[in-house]
Amino acid sequence: MLIDSYNRVVDYLRISVTERCNFRCQYCMPEKPFSWVPKENLLTFEELFLFVKVAIDEGIKKIRITGGEPLLREDLDKFIKMIFDYAPDIDLAMTTNAYLLKSTAQKLKDAGLKRLNVSIDTLKPEVAQKIAQKDVLANVLEGVEEARAVGLKVKVNMVPMKNMNADEIVDVLEYCKERGMSIRFIEYMENQFASKEISGLKSNELLAILREHYEFIDEGFDGSSPSHYYRMKDGYKFGIIEPYEDDFCKQCNRIRLTAEGQLIPCLYFDEALSIGKAIKEGNIEAAAEVLREVVRNKPEKNRWGGEEGEVSTRAFYETGG
Repeated sequence: MLIDSYNRVVDYLRISVTERCNFRCQYCMPEKPFSWVPKENLLTFEELFLFVKVAIDEGIKKIRITGGEPLLREDLDKFIKMIFDYAPDIDLAMTTNAYLLKSTAQKLKDAGLKRLNVSIDTLKPEVAQKIAQKDVLANVLEGVEEARAVGLKVKVNMVPMKNMNADEIVDVLEYCKERGMSIRFIEYMENQFASKEISGLKSNELLAILREHYEFIDEGFDGSSPSHYYRMKDGYKFGIIEPYEDDFCKQCNRIRLTAEGQLIPCLYFDEALSIGKAIKEGNIEAAAEVLREVVRNKPEKNRWGGEEGEVSTRAFYETGG
């Protein structure tokens, strides 16, 4: 079992298999050129899997595949199957923008993937194009429908932004509700790679909008989930992720691995240790010790909302958010 210095059990590993993305979203990397890390710099799926086995043996129970956009990495389903075959009971999920999902959903399901998180920030094609800087919405919605059809559980994420998509909060919620998909509204996380023109909605502003349309009760947090949940009168639940609140990090159980082998203890921080050399040399014990050290050094909380008003230098496209 992996336990950090604040007595939190760390049992959730997020693996970014690529930093490449086919979107240029305003809140992530709107000005990044369409370039990518050379293939030889990335850990192969076989090398990543060596570390995954170490992590599972040390106590990891949940794995989420992220990017960039993970579906841009060729043969991703084979990597998922490696993990599933080794630990069929692992909670195996993926975060995707869904643009390529229609043609891959069945392969992912057959490989052992159980769940998906998909970003749907708008239901208007012109707004989606403004956010992603690409005509994407039709492909995204078709991908979501295909994923549901093959039996993958889908959860939706939305980042509400003023003067962008704030007027669609209810519409996106209803879209999810009609399809039996849960939704989480994510407060915009300030970072130096995002557009400087973005202004996100805080949770109190979001709740005020929703109260104009629904009655709901506060159900608080559910285990180690970062989402604050609310239940409507008909039983439907929605969540809000509030990285600026003091209790956001209280139950954090996550660490993150980049495609180049950097093991990161916190989404906000740049501090990381590499498992790359150990894995490439087949030194499993050395990789396990790096894992234990990263967990030991996991910070108590991020610095969003701190007195200094810091803006993270973390590139979310490297860590998958």
